[in-house]
Parts: sequence; C-alpha cells; structure tokens
Amino acid sequence: MSAGSYSQTELDKFREVQRLAYDCVQHVEKQLTAEMTERHAAKLMRDYLVSRGVKHFFHKPFAWFGERTAFVNFRNDLYFMPSNRTLAWGLPIILDVAPMIDGYAADIGYSCVYGKNDLFEKMVSDLEAYRTLILREVRAEKTLQQIYRDVDDLIRSQGYQNRHQRYPYRVLAHRIDRIEPSRFDRLTVGGFGVPALRWLASQQSQARAFRRGVLHHSPFWNDKDEAAHPATPGLWAVEPHIGHQGVGVKWEELLVVTESDAYWLDDELPHVQRWKPSRPRIAQVAAGSA
Repeated sequence: MSAGSYSQTELDKFREVQRLAYDCVQHVEKQLTAEMTERHAAKLMRDYLVSRGVKHFFHKPFAWFGERTAFVNFRNDLYFMPSNRTLAWGLPIILDVAPMIDGYAADIGYSCVYGKNDLFEKMVSDLEAYRTLILREVRAEKTLQQIYRDVDDLIRSQGYQNRHQRYPYRVLAHRIDRIEPSRFDRLTVGGFGVPALRWLASQQSQARAFRRGVLHHSPFWNDKDEAAHPATPGLWAVEPHIGHQGVGVKWEELLVVTESDAYWLDDELPHVQRWKPSRPRIAQVAAGSA
C-alpha cells in the first residue's frame, strides 16, 4: 500500500528515520541530569544524530523543561527555542526533533520526566485516547477541521488545555515529505531548515491559489477553514499537545494517509509501548515479593 506517490520502500525509509529520532530522544533521556539546560539537551540530540550520519534537519532539536512544556508565557515564537531553563527533580520534559536522511524526514515529540511526577504520569496515560480518536476519524473521512474540534472536546472533557494551538498556524499536525537537497540545506530560520520552510511555503501558496475552481489543500491541520477537508494522501506529522498546572505532554509521529485508508507508520514507538498493559509475570513477581 502506498501513500500518494510513495512506494512501500520509501515508506520504510521514512520509518527508519522516525525510529532513529526516537532512539535519539531515548538516548538523551538517559543523559539528563539536574541543572542541565534545555540548550545542553538540544545539543546532545543534535550530536547523537550527527554522529549517525544526519546532516540536515526538517527542524533542529527542541527541548522544553518544567512549565515550558506547557508553553507557559510563550509571548512569541522565539520562546520555542531551547533556553537556559534548568532541570530539577520532578520536572516534565519534552524532546522534539526532526532529522532528515537523503531527504526523508521525520518529526517526533517525546515526553518524559526527571524523577517522578504523578500529574505527568496521568496525563501521558490520557494521551492514548487521542491516537485512537484521530485515526478513527481520519478513516471516517471527517474533515481535518472537525477532527481538530473533536480533539478539543476530548481535551476539555479530560480537564486539560489545548497547547498545540500555540504552535505556528495552530497545528495539530502538518504535512511532511521528502525534501530535495539544495544549497540552503544547512541554513535555518527559527530552528527550521530553509528547504523545509520553502517546501511548506510552496504548499501553503498552492492552497491559496485556485486552479480550475478547485482550492488546493493546505499542509497545515488546524481548526481554520483551510482545513475543512478530509486528510489528503501522504504523510502527516501528528502532535496532540495538552497542558495542565504547568505540565505539558505530547507525542508526535507520522500518520500515513492513502486514497482509501490511513494507518500509523509504526506501532512500535515508545509511547505506544508505554500504554500496553504490564505483563502478568511482572504482576505476579510483585505480588509474590509483597
């Protein structure tokens, strides 16, 4: 099964890049220490990926600690950049990175905590429902605008706040593609690679242009009228992000949309594994040791 013009071989390459990105954030999670800054964590992610052959990024690594995971007091987009905020026991963490290899891109977000935080644990558990809802409604061919609003309803019902609305264009998701190399590959603006920004801009420009009376579809999935259509075939980086009392959590992964179906590119990702019930053997050992 292909998504748009992608073959299965190409989808496998996107999956490999996505797994590399998740390997990166899990590796860095183990390196985090008290008093480490977001900038240091972001550098660790970049160094890990560069050491494994990554030369270009859809966007460079972002790291957010504490209340910054919920985008508290983010007055403009510059606040997304890694800061000198330091890590301490019990603080939530979001690591977000988007490497590219041979033009194949992935964009992922990973939530973890330094030590223990009960609110964080509950919120991460509650994120599972969004993955189910989004896939079900994409398959039902609801408009992206309506799915966004249904996600908002779920967020409110759980007692949380929508934090992905703070992203540029209020995105719950955005299209991702194979980006052709250019002489601007190493340049970034606001953490985003210039080739990625040029591609997004070209997609958005087409969305505003009429051809034969048909409006082209935006690469941004939000609650605006530009998203009043079902998901278009291709790859979407989906990133529901919720916040409460200074704690923000999210996951981000690639959704494959075909002409007749939709599915997550990889069901073996860390957050999906986290939601699986504990094995009975573990429970028995715990009970026997009590």
